[in-house]
Amino acid sequence: MSENNRSGPPDKRWTEPKIPTHIPGLDTVLNGGIPKGAMTLLAGGPGTGKTMLGLEFLYRGALSGRAGVLLTFEEKDTALRRYAACFGWDLSDLEHRNLLSIIPARIQPEAVLSGDFDLKGILGLLSAKVQSLGAECIFIDAPDVFLRLLDNLAKERAQIHAMHAWLQDRGLTCMMSVKGDTRSESTHPYDFLEYMADCVIHLDQRVMEQISTRRLRIVKYRGSAFSRNEYPFSITENGVWIIPVTRASLRHQALGENLPSGVPGLDALLGGGYRRNSCSLISGSSGTGKTTFVCSFARAVIGQGERLLYLNFEESWDALVSCMISPGIDLAAAMESGLLRFSSAMPESQGIEEHLIEAFNLIETFEPRHLVVDAISACRRMGSRHAAFDYLLRLIDHCKQKGITALLTNLVGSRDASDEISGIDLSSVIDTVIVLRNQEEDDRFVRKLAVLKSRGRAHSSRIHDFIISGRGIDILSSGGGDD
Repeated sequence: MSENNRSGPPDKRWTEPKIPTHIPGLDTVLNGGIPKGAMTLLAGGPGTGKTMLGLEFLYRGALSGRAGVLLTFEEKDTALRRYAACFGWDLSDLEHRNLLSIIPARIQPEAVLSGDFDLKGILGLLSAKVQSLGAECIFIDAPDVFLRLLDNLAKERAQIHAMHAWLQDRGLTCMMSVKGDTRSESTHPYDFLEYMADCVIHLDQRVMEQISTRRLRIVKYRGSAFSRNEYPFSITENGVWIIPVTRASLRHQALGENLPSGVPGLDALLGGGYRRNSCSLISGSSGTGKTTFVCSFARAVIGQGERLLYLNFEESWDALVSCMISPGIDLAAAMESGLLRFSSAMPESQGIEEHLIEAFNLIETFEPRHLVVDAISACRRMGSRHAAFDYLLRLIDHCKQKGITALLTNLVGSRDASDEISGIDLSSVIDTVIVLRNQEEDDRFVRKLAVLKSRGRAHSSRIHDFIISGRGIDILSSGGGDD
């Protein structure tokens, strides 16, 4: 099926019944959930999150009242409960309420195998447990670990086929994990499972620029539309979280009323100030005053009683407070008011998904009306130029959908205003662009400002001088009027 970039609920043209996973973002990629009464295969190498994904599927289903059974051939049941507790999941409570059952089928290392053996005994135990719980969902974790003991590929395949037939006969919805290097073009012994399963999900993790990122891709889904792109995902303290790029749906709120910039004279140059729900960029080389401009805006909107979230990728809170004392901006007082939340992180400290999820969590808990990102040029250190674009596009889209006004800074080395304004190809989603320069005149540097773009506004087209003093930023009238 082809990629769908539509927004909203699952496509009603596809009538195959589905069961939601309740995992953030995954149901969006799956266009509603995994196939009901069929097998979904999770294939991936070590550390890609196969067991975690299947466990969370059962856990969140149990929370919604849908009983499930976990059959594990690799992990001890005590280990699974311990892993789940790290995410705040109480599996024992769900087991006591007959919403979840864990069946360990792990062969002890010291066991001596003799004669033929198969899955009949395990399936009999599984059948009894499914019946007693009234379960409709099963997660079978790593059956390949058990079946390799047969030491015969033909017998292994026969047992897998028998298990699949058993699941189909009972109309059970199954997730099954299997080891496999999805990055390799070579075949592995369990390739045939991908033909057998109704839905196939490949998981892997890669290291790029010394940053590791997990990725997920839906390879096939019989009878349903699905999103074909590859999606980075993260395992957070709350479980798996996927934020699909292709669901950046342009469901943006319209630009709203004027907002004060906090800089005398700048509002007139912009054609009325920043617009609510807009995204504005202040771009310039080092020392041109970018941070002072965004902090002036922060002071202005906080003075109106509105919350602002400040994401900083270049300096600490103490350093920022100290720097802003010189232009007379008291950020400490803004923080004490409870209307300012500051978050600082090194871009290379984690992957883009972790950075993005952290930002989304802050937005959800703090509920800001405004967001500052200082500076987007540092986002390239999250792994690559594309990683920076990915992070910023989804963050801006999220803000525009929620009606959050965003103000970004960007450090540039070029003095050519015709260069791509953000350096990360974000021009189309930015509503206002202010370019700052330091220009040498008469043995001194003069700060210059120009409004390169202000969407839907009659803005100044002149280059204006400005100064930064103990009173803040002043736009000088000698800069000239508009054309």
